[in-house]
Amino acid sequence: MSAMQQGSLRLQSLVAAGIALTVAASGGALTILDEWYFSLLQPSFKPPDWAFGPAWTVLFILMAISGVLGWRAAADQAQRVRLLALWALNIVCNLVWSLLFFFLQRPDWALVEVVFLAASVGLLIVHLRPYSPRAAWLLVPYLAWVCFAAAVNLGVVLLNGPFGATG
Repeated sequence: MSAMQQGSLRLQSLVAAGIALTVAASGGALTILDEWYFSLLQPSFKPPDWAFGPAWTVLFILMAISGVLGWRAAADQAQRVRLLALWALNIVCNLVWSLLFFFLQRPDWALVEVVFLAASVGLLIVHLRPYSPRAAWLLVPYLAWVCFAAAVNLGVVLLNGPFGATG
């Protein structure tokens, strides 16, 4: 690998890491663990709260690596534009879920939205698979986690609903 290619890879990696950190920090800012959250009945299979930070850290690292691999493997600018559009869609879906569940305290709405989040990950995997199978496989744990989070979300809704009722 030439020095120019190494420099380009470093820049791409830094950009991907910066985006991942920004999304993680934004999602973290929307994740308010307060009296409302702690008053919710949780499904028995929900991991302890401390486990979510490490899990998301690993997932964001995998997402950043996947993004760099996909970007580098893309055959042309059109493929890169589609990849960026799908990543943007995923970022929006990821943040909207946190906004709905934690910030707006609407797990019922978040349960609907998590379908779109899972679909956005699926679309990324399908898009990446033909030209960067490794990048696609790196997103499988993310999709699995989102599906698991959907099950936890469903449990919260079933154990605590209805939401948004005024008293």
